[in-house]
Amino acid sequence: MEREHQENLSGLRMQLGRVILGKPEVIENAIIALLSGGHILVEDVPGVGKTTLAKALAKSLSADFKRVQFTPDLLPTDILGSSVYNPRDGSFNFKQGPIFTNILLADEINRASPRTQSSLLEAMSERQVSIEGKTYPLPAPFLVIATQNPIEFHGTYPLPEAQLDRFAMNINLGYPTRAQEVEVLYGQFHHHPLDDVTTAADSASVVALQTAVRSVKMDRRIGDYIVELADATRHHPSLKMGCSPRGSLLLFRNTQAHAFVAGRDYAVIEDVKAIAVPTLAHRVALDTKAKYSGVRKEEIVREILEKVPVGILKKAEHA
Repeated sequence: MEREHQENLSGLRMQLGRVILGKPEVIENAIIALLSGGHILVEDVPGVGKTTLAKALAKSLSADFKRVQFTPDLLPTDILGSSVYNPRDGSFNFKQGPIFTNILLADEINRASPRTQSSLLEAMSERQVSIEGKTYPLPAPFLVIATQNPIEFHGTYPLPEAQLDRFAMNINLGYPTRAQEVEVLYGQFHHHPLDDVTTAADSASVVALQTAVRSVKMDRRIGDYIVELADATRHHPSLKMGCSPRGSLLLFRNTQAHAFVAGRDYAVIEDVKAIAVPTLAHRVALDTKAKYSGVRKEEIVREILEKVPVGILKKAEHA
């Protein structure tokens, strides 16, 4: 790995570590999703730092950043933009919405209606938006960081499966330990740790990192293993919907990014296993019996990881 890339990764870890205490896996997963070119869904109960993580990642990157607070009355045009009438010459001029940015924070995304949520689909998949018959490209890099509360909370709508499938990673923060929570209390004694976050990489550096990730070697048997995992979700008795081909591709990209972050130019099976749960669990759907029996999708993915056979890959085979 080039020295500049190493410095950028170390800087990102350090800046995110200022605000996310004692959760190195969360920080690594956020960086992996960024480097794979995917979008991030941060899901957990209110008050555990979802928005803080998104803000810290945005602030650590010298990139254009916009935040949209999703509410029940939010309209698609509030995100994408709309044509504005010019009374001087009778023309209509397109006014860009907040989606025209490098990093879009969709805060509490599941508080908006499904119609508004779906306005992000094209942007997240194709890095462009189509409005009134015209297509507008989005800047590079383009990253959506969405936060959401569990659907059991009042005033929330479940995200459509088509939108969940477009997130490369689902990150859960969880409650801090007692010691970590005490650190949070005193860490904000005089000011918020976000104020201390500084830039670790610019847009060009992020694009260069994403390009470098695509060069990570992937043995054919790793691709076979990824497809075996995806196929196992499609035939699991507790799932009514398994992983899509897009999910397989995102697991492939996340595996490359995981290897890259580990300092290797080749991937191994362990990279797939390390990233499979946050990549796959949110894009499968439980059947009714499993859902009301308290089965968790993460448990099913872990079960599949244990059952699907793994081919032996030696380090020398990647040279």
